[in-house]
Amino acid sequence: MTVSYTLEVANAKFGGFSKLLFRWRGSIYKLLYKEFLVFGLLYSFFSVFYRFFLTEKQQLLFENVALYCDQFTNFIPMSFVLGFYVTLAFNRWWGQYSSFPLPDNLMMVVSGNVHGLDERGRLLRRTLMRYANLSSVLILRSISTRVRRRFPTLEQVVDAGFMTPLEHRQLDGLYSDFNKYWMPLTWFTNLASRARQEGRIRDDVALRLLMDELNNYRGKCSLLFHYDWISIPLVYTQVVTLAVYSFFGFCLISRQFLNPEKGFKGHQLDLYVPVFTLLQFFFYAGWLKVGELIINPFGEDDDDFETNQLIDRNIQVSMLAVDDMHQNLPPTEKDKFWVERYFSPTLTVIHLFMRLIVHSFISLFVNSLIHLGSFESGQAVSMPFVYKDECGDVDRKMKDVSLVRDRQLKMSHLQTERGEGQFKVAVELIQANDNEQTSC
Repeated sequence: MTVSYTLEVANAKFGGFSKLLFRWRGSIYKLLYKEFLVFGLLYSFFSVFYRFFLTEKQQLLFENVALYCDQFTNFIPMSFVLGFYVTLAFNRWWGQYSSFPLPDNLMMVVSGNVHGLDERGRLLRRTLMRYANLSSVLILRSISTRVRRRFPTLEQVVDAGFMTPLEHRQLDGLYSDFNKYWMPLTWFTNLASRARQEGRIRDDVALRLLMDELNNYRGKCSLLFHYDWISIPLVYTQVVTLAVYSFFGFCLISRQFLNPEKGFKGHQLDLYVPVFTLLQFFFYAGWLKVGELIINPFGEDDDDFETNQLIDRNIQVSMLAVDDMHQNLPPTEKDKFWVERYFSPTLTVIHLFMRLIVHSFISLFVNSLIHLGSFESGQAVSMPFVYKDECGDVDRKMKDVSLVRDRQLKMSHLQTERGEGQFKVAVELIQANDNEQTSC
């Protein structure tokens, strides 16, 4: 299941991202810990071998090799190769997500343009959307391991209700060497043409709109097919993988702590544990793992796309839209702002107070009405305002304005009018009396 953490980082605050470092599921630790342990064990093996099992002459040879490797390992352009590769993989990942076929636009067009409350009209709408969903299931079976595991054969697709046994026989009866995800969409077009002939679709404009949305849907299915067919060139993936593993293979020798008594440059300390080399491995190998994770998001990793959940969602909402909600409208009635010329939704008292303060200071700054520091706390401030009465009919300028609102303490009647003169304003929130009558 996709790991989501957007709610936890909704507000930028102290330690906001730090909390995410202690997660395991979907983390870099889960992806990298095996490689990290192997690298650490190999480094320890060479360190013990150098210190305890080599003669003095062999140690000298090992030290010369280590110094030579350390001199030339930095020639490998790790940051450039990895950065370009992961950027390419991320753009591909986002393109695949954007290409996922969602039936929302299509189901709105079907619900609004395929008419009929009888059983025939209901059957047409439901069959059209079932064909669209069947096409996405067929394409996802060929590219997603999760969907393939759920529907290993077309019989499971029939059992799930996406296809009838007769349609299954027709699908199998048409020979083709290529993926036949387009067949249900062809059924869709033929059935839409029949609905036009029956008068269920009122005119050719509505039929054209339906076909346009179907082509958009088909185009996304086709994109998914081609994303699975055309991968990032294998040679580039091989170059990146060889660059990372060869770099750290040489680091097993070049980053060894040599005998400090021999005075080698940069080897004055013997710390046994190469902290910064391990950090470098964590960053670079982790960077490669990110590219490995997102290059194909249709697998079964923690952060891969939830294709099964999307299939279930698509069939459910599309059937609700074209069947249960077809011509099922709530009664139309006047909204609560029917008589008001200017209105805004209900605000809390705190939001109202903060918005009033911000608006006031902006007006003061723009119009240069006062000089900062020329008044004391509690002193009246000159500002331009326009007050609109409760009935929404009268606008008048007032010198001493008390903001008297209704029982919900809404803010809709106090507006700044720039450059229209100065008025002393005393703003006070007063809850209206329950027995108060208005002149409306």
